[in-house]
Amino acid sequence: MVRHVRLQLPPFPRGFHLITERLMDAVEDWPEQGLFHAHILHTSAGLTVNENADPSVRVDYETIFNRLVPENDPAYTHTMEGPDDMPAHVKASLVGHAVSLPIVDGRLLLGTWQGIYLCEFRNRGGGRRLLLSLHA
Repeated sequence: MVRHVRLQLPPFPRGFHLITERLMDAVEDWPEQGLFHAHILHTSAGLTVNENADPSVRVDYETIFNRLVPENDPAYTHTMEGPDDMPAHVKASLVGHAVSLPIVDGRLLLGTWQGIYLCEFRNRGGGRRLLLSLHA
């Protein structure tokens, strides 16, 4: 059986934000065993799993991604939505739009230092919509 839960996140500032607890709170009745899949319904933000303990990791992520895909590159042709838009699309493609995790004993199975990030690549991306799928 597959069950879907829609989640509307509030606007987050540009950067990498731990949203693990928000995702877990959005699901009322977790199956004992199964598969969890979160899909972001946007092209300028992404989802990933990484370090959840030291906030400097999220700061370094922002630095690295800005070096990899800088704003205001004169080679960009998609510029109508501002200098952060095209880089945001590329960054979102690099990170990806979804994460999948096992559900074990009614909880997401994450490593000791793992958390789920919303990767917000726009300066003002607005609220983000996610579709959470539970396969039991």
